[in-house]
Amino acid sequence: LKGHNLDELKKVLADFLPEGPFLYPPEVLADQPERFFVAELIREELFLNLGQELPYATAVKVEEFRERDPAEGKTYIRAIIYVEKPSQRGIVIGEGGAMLKKIGQWARRKIEAFLGRPVYLDLWVKVRPKWSKKEVSLRELGYLR
Repeated sequence: LKGHNLDELKKVLADFLPEGPFLYPPEVLADQPERFFVAELIREELFLNLGQELPYATAVKVEEFRERDPAEGKTYIRAIIYVEKPSQRGIVIGEGGAMLKKIGQWARRKIEAFLGRPVYLDLWVKVRPKWSKKEVSLRELGYLR
């Protein structure tokens, strides 16, 4: 827990792992698309900024992901934050939009660092009643296959 002897621990654990072929080419860093990671970075900022106020039924869906202006190289990302009740929408947006703006600013910085290019992040908060109880919504939002 303190970070002591980590190299030794790695060596011991590696001895117990089975050997096998690589499942992906070395240049492939993940098996998920960029959209997935962008949504996760936005969700992270929701958790960090809202803490205990975060509605438990909150989902993020990247609706649009495209190059907006090739000359600038800026990527346009439109993401929807779904909640189940109008009162939850107010919590995420905050007074005068202050909370959503803060979440967007921090998420944009992390997304730009992840993608390695400038981003225009367009966040929206929408109410979708009982989305977490509906199979069709869970599939659309990527929670079920």
